[in-house]
This record gives sequence, C-alpha cells and structure tokens, in this order.
Amino acid sequence: MLCEGSSIRSVERITGIHRDTVMRLGVRMGEGCRRIMDEKMRNLPCRLIQVDEVWGYVGMKQRIAFRNRRKRGVGDVRTWVALDSETKLVPTFAVGDRSGYMADTFIEDLASRLSHRVQISSDALRAYTDAVERAFGAEVDYGSIVKTFSHTDLEEQRRYSPPDVMNVKRIPVAGNPIVDLISTSHVEKQNHTLRMHCRRLTRLTNAFSKKLENFKAAVALHYAYYNFVKSNIAIRCTPAMAAGVTNTFWTVRDLVTMVEG
Repeated sequence: MLCEGSSIRSVERITGIHRDTVMRLGVRMGEGCRRIMDEKMRNLPCRLIQVDEVWGYVGMKQRIAFRNRRKRGVGDVRTWVALDSETKLVPTFAVGDRSGYMADTFIEDLASRLSHRVQISSDALRAYTDAVERAFGAEVDYGSIVKTFSHTDLEEQRRYSPPDVMNVKRIPVAGNPIVDLISTSHVEKQNHTLRMHCRRLTRLTNAFSKKLENFKAAVALHYAYYNFVKSNIAIRCTPAMAAGVTNTFWTVRDLVTMVEG
C-alpha cells in the first residue's frame, strides 16, 4: 500500500495496524531495499541513460525553515534519479541537496554500475557537466537538453500547471552523442510515477516526511518496488527483467523475503 501511494494514516485506517508500526516497517523495508538495489544494480548493460532531479521537502519548505532558523535535516531536498530509457530501469538514485557535491556523488555511483560506454542526457544544470567529466572522463557520450519556457502569468488556480515549452535545443557536450536521442522525457515521466506512487512527494500533500531518514527509506522502497515488482506497460515486464538483472517477476512477498534475508 505504501508503494501504491497510500499514506501512513490511510494504511492504519484500512489495516487496523498502528501508524508507528507501519512507519517502522516502512523504514526497515526502505533501508533493506536500498541494500538490495546496491547489490543487484551492478555491471548493467544500459545504453541510453537520462538523469534528472525531483524537488521535495522534509518537515517544511526551505523558505519557512530559513525564516524560522530551523536546524539541519528540514527544508528542501532533491531526489537525483537515473533512468535507462530502453529498459526503464532505475540503476541508481540519491537523496540530498542540489549541490555540485551531490551531483558528483550521484554520477560517480552511476558510472560504477555500468558495464560499457553509454550516452547520457540531462537538463542544463551546470553541475552535471562537471560531474560527468569527473566520473566518466572521455568514455561517455553526453548531451544536454535546454528548454525555453513561456513567461505568461498563470491564473491563480493554475499556478501548479507547467508553462508552455517554446523551444527545445539539444547540445552535444562530450563524446559523440546521437543528437536525436538527447532527451529527458522518459526520466521526467518517471518523476511523475514517483510522485504518484510515493505519498510523501505528492503535490499539495500533508503526508510529507518529517524526518530525512524516513524520506530516504520511502524513496528506496519505491524504486525497489518499481524495478522488481511493478510491471511496466511499455515493456510488458519489470524493468529489472528487461535489463537482465532478474529473470522473473517478483511479488511483494519476494521483496520482503529478500529484505529480511
């Protein structure tokens, strides 16, 4: 239920299990899922990787935390995610701020999981350029996509609607990327999936995480469920099966068994 977008309290109401028990189980499972992802996502045959970051927050939004001079561990947080556009696999993710250090950590981890040269696509965030160069050197084909949006003011009731895209420019940055394949469309769709299936990242929610460790566990639980359990309509199997990480569908019971050892 946590993997399908239910909040902690809704799980409590439906199952009759106290929310503290649900929370502890979710954290334990999330930490275990992170270990499984780390073990299984190795020597991957991915060819086309797209990377992006998803905004979220813990405790309160950054402007409120700054105004109230709150301690570390609350405020805005970014989920960095990589997606193989062919198999839909998420080989790695990272949770942190939007700094160059986090970009380096994330891209270095991605590079350690791939078996051969890949093409990487990102948005125009400068930190990606430096991070890709440090992690891959000359052994990568990398391009960025720059989107120009309209600046038309939206009506108040539509302030969360995305602005219109006026222009798209694909820029080769390193190596010899295929320009037509420089895109972040698939990873942006995965961001939507994350928001729909992880209640803590739903827009306009009061189910946001109050602790960073709980946020990290929820994201790890989502990606393990997404990779190993949830069948993807586009490929008609799980991403882990499409990438050769496993050859069978996993059930939720299988995932729990793997986590519990």
